[in-house]
Amino acid sequence: MIGERIQERLGGFSRRELAGLAAVAVLIVIGAGFWYVRSLPRPVTIQTSGNGSGPGAASAVASSSPSPALIVVDVAGWVRRPGVYEFHEGDRVIDAIRRAGGGKPHADLTSINLAALLADGQQIVVWRVGAAHGGGAPIGSGSNQGAQAIINLNTASLDELETLPGIGPALGQRIIDYREQHGPFRSVDDLLNVSGIGEKRLADLRPKVTV
Repeated sequence: MIGERIQERLGGFSRRELAGLAAVAVLIVIGAGFWYVRSLPRPVTIQTSGNGSGPGAASAVASSSPSPALIVVDVAGWVRRPGVYEFHEGDRVIDAIRRAGGGKPHADLTSINLAALLADGQQIVVWRVGAAHGGGAPIGSGSNQGAQAIINLNTASLDELETLPGIGPALGQRIIDYREQHGPFRSVDDLLNVSGIGEKRLADLRPKVTV
């Protein structure tokens, strides 16, 4: 009975009117579904107060830790790459020698305290086995860490000359040849007469040599 009545009532509408009613019905269903979804509960993010704990606090503490200060050390003598290098406080003599390429064959590392801490402005001199140390204190021992004997240009052997900054076998031999050909050096400035030694290298050598 009810179905027949509905059919009778709908029969009075045109197809366009029926399509409009269907569209309204669809919109009502969609609106109801949207309202239902909006009414569902949502997760809530809870932020903790800054109480000094958690990953963020840990990273802040780590970033506030001061980094070790830079220090500058001169590595000279019987090493593969003598020169001036930068290190950090806490680095040791063994780190400096490794940075300089390690000792050459027959380098005398037994007279050096490899575990000594590096100090800013320190010079580390690696001697060759059997070379005269000129009475210099062992490197890295006590308060005289890095002490080096002054080299006498008129009596130094080739091994001793090679412990000087920027002096390799060839340049050391030229120094010896010069004094044999022209007599003893009268002053440190006479090094300028040796081929390969200019004002800059002389300035590096001046505090380390004598006549």
